Order: sequence, then structure tokens, then C-alpha cells
Amino acid sequence: MTITIKTPVDVAAMRIAGRLASEVLDLLTPHVKPGITTDELDRLAHDHIVHVQQAVPAPLNYAPPGYTPYPKSICTSVNQQVCHGIPNEKPLKNGDIVNIDVTVIKDGWHGDTSRMFVVGEGSIAAKRLCAITYEAMWKGIVKVKPGIRLGDIGHTIQTFAENQGFSVVREFCGHGIGQKFHEDPQVLHYGRPGTLEELVPGMMFTIEPMINAGRREIREMGDGWTIVTKDRSLSAQWEHTVLVTETGYEVMTLSAGSPPLPAFMTAAAAAIA
Repeated sequence: MTITIKTPVDVAAMRIAGRLASEVLDLLTPHVKPGITTDELDRLAHDHIVHVQQAVPAPLNYAPPGYTPYPKSICTSVNQQVCHGIPNEKPLKNGDIVNIDVTVIKDGWHGDTSRMFVVGEGSIAAKRLCAITYEAMWKGIVKVKPGIRLGDIGHTIQTFAENQGFSVVREFCGHGIGQKFHEDPQVLHYGRPGTLEELVPGMMFTIEPMINAGRREIREMGDGWTIVTKDRSLSAQWEHTVLVTETGYEVMTLSAGSPPLPAFMTAAAAAIA
């Protein structure tokens, strides 16, 4: 396994790429409402990335071994879709939940982030799944510091999600990122404490738990990309790109429109203050 350690110059470039990716989600947020198609969201994102940000949408024509080239500029995974949903002409309906996953390449560096959106008036169950998944991501992020191991992060996310009655998808995970879209290490969202790679300053990777309302099993659809829950239960995912610093972590993919931190973090900050 070859884990690239980012230099301060690299980190500065990744901050820019990460912010740009998050700003695409800021741009899309007011448009996510009943009646819009994910194709329209894809066009809005593509035009902004290419013409305003002067950057490149990483998913477009991305083709890892064994895959056909991905045909769109963002991923939009609706309801029981777990990840890699391909934007299409089907309008979003009131009550749908959708994950929008954006990766921008700026000056050769990748910024990768995703958010969940509730379309119109979502059910209590759908909103709870989205909120718990957001909290699970942040529970993993706040563990990040030199000396801990990737298994500590996965264990924290898995324990929290399962204690809420949800399940964690095993087949897809977070990943190192930088000048490549996907680098070592793999960041599992389940596992045992004290296992896998030890974190050192300069490592950078995504934390992006996929949490299902029902069972964890998944299947691939015929398009070769879209992953769905086998039991057709709802699935949610959030994603940030995270740097290991000398003392803890820095999130690369924040912007003016990023959602507020979960309550457990603001409560902890208030207690320290």
C-alpha cells in the first residue's frame, strides 16, 4: 500500500479543490425541490464547474477497470439507491431523499464531498436516517488524529449507526485522495479498534458512510454503476475530505453553505468554552 503524504503546498491546493466541490453543492441546494430532474441538477453542476470554477468534473467519463465510462458530471442517488446513481430525466418527488456527490478537479487536485437532501416534506423516518448518517460521518471525523488507526474510525461509525437501528454498507468505503481520485488507504466504515493503518500527519482521505434503514446487503443495477439496497430500504450517505494534521484533523470540503455541525459537536464546543 502506498499512502501519499501531502506537503503544505499540496494541502493548500486541496483546500481550494475541496471548497469548490462544496460550493457546487451550495449552488444546487435551492434547486433541489419537487419537479426538478437529476439531469437538470447535473447540467447546473457541470456548467458551474466548467465555466465558473474553470475546473473539471471528475466523474465524467471516469472508468475504473471493469466499468463503462461514467456518463455524467455528478452522482445522484435517490431513496434506495446507495451510491453512484446516474442523473436522469425522472423528476424528484415530494418526500424523496437524494444524495448528491460532487468531485471537482482543480489544477490537478481532487475535492470530493456529498450531501443528503430531503425533497419537499420528508417523512420522519427519512429525515432521521439522513440526520443519523450525518452524525455518523462526523463521529468518524472527530476521531481523526495522529496515532489512531483506521479501524478506530470504522468502529466508531459502525457502533453509532447500529445502535440507532441502522446498518452499514460494507462493499464501498472512503479512500485516499489527492492528484488521483482514489488512492490508498481504503477507509472502512466498520471494523475493530486498533486495526488497519496508523494515521500520520499529511494523510488525506474521505469519510463517507453509507447507512441503510434496513439490512446492509446491496446489489448492482443493470447500468453497471447504480448500487441499491437489496431490501429496497432507504439509504443515506454524507462525505467529507479530511486531512490528518499534527494535532487532529482539518475538513477540506467546507464552504459558506455547508450544513451546521451536529448537536454533539456544538454541545462539546460550548462545554469547552
